[in-house]
Amino acid sequence: MPKYLRFLLFSFAFVLTIFFIDSCADKKKKEDETATIYVDETVMPMMEDQLVVFHSQRPEKINLIPKTEVAILDLLKNDSTRLVVMSRTLSKGEEKRFTDKGIVPRITQIAIDGVALVANTKAKDTVIDLQDIIDFMNGKSVATIKGLVFDNANSSTIDFLSKKASVTKVDSKNIFALKTSNDVIKYIGENDGYIGVVGVNWMTQPMPDMLNSTSNVKVLAVKNVKSEPNSTEYYKPSQSNLAEGLYPLTRKIFMLNYEGSVGLGMGFATFVAGDVGQRIVLKSGLAPVRLALREVKVREDIENK
Repeated sequence: MPKYLRFLLFSFAFVLTIFFIDSCADKKKKEDETATIYVDETVMPMMEDQLVVFHSQRPEKINLIPKTEVAILDLLKNDSTRLVVMSRTLSKGEEKRFTDKGIVPRITQIAIDGVALVANTKAKDTVIDLQDIIDFMNGKSVATIKGLVFDNANSSTIDFLSKKASVTKVDSKNIFALKTSNDVIKYIGENDGYIGVVGVNWMTQPMPDMLNSTSNVKVLAVKNVKSEPNSTEYYKPSQSNLAEGLYPLTRKIFMLNYEGSVGLGMGFATFVAGDVGQRIVLKSGLAPVRLALREVKVREDIENK
């Protein structure tokens, strides 16, 4: 074999070897790459679905840890995390510790969610006025409500409804919190006259061991206060009503990234906001930000019992 052919073959083999070594090193690096993201527990079912599909397509590892909104804010304040999923963005004051360091936040809206009001199936009414909830949170007596039950004292649902009612301190007499969304669903299923407050995701994707409890509750349609648009109709938190903003207790879900660089957190946010991730949002019963909707109602058997 001529020398120049041997030289070319040797060079080609050498290049392939280097390429193979670099590819293996890059794959190993990705496999070793991990990120921890703290998630508002009211949307944890949907985010768990995102994680399963992400891990099936990518070698990197994401750890999702459910927390209350207050706990997440504390973690951000103490610089214990820079990757979170929340139902709101940070205020300028909350964000100041990062902007002072020159960190530009990367904020990605990933879904449209809602706060669901649930009642025992024995309750006569299938609808409720938001004004009644606001009045009750302001300490007024409402004949049809014995009490409001929240998922956690530090939950985003309390913060959300408190802002709706312009309440700075919640009266604990007839308004109380349990520990989890499942606890609320179980309590409402066993106690007529109370209104449970949970993230819509826990009604569209109930845990398997909660199916018996969810069959004892129903999701109420809500009428907005008179000062707001569409205040004459009652709306359930269906995907189309969430997407169009017709449901009075609609809210947005964001991934907040304060890493200050493009890393795995941004990669996961891109995945969730992309075509596959948005289809997972759609399947979860929440409203995607960027996909055409198909109508998925909040569990028919719950609504009609």
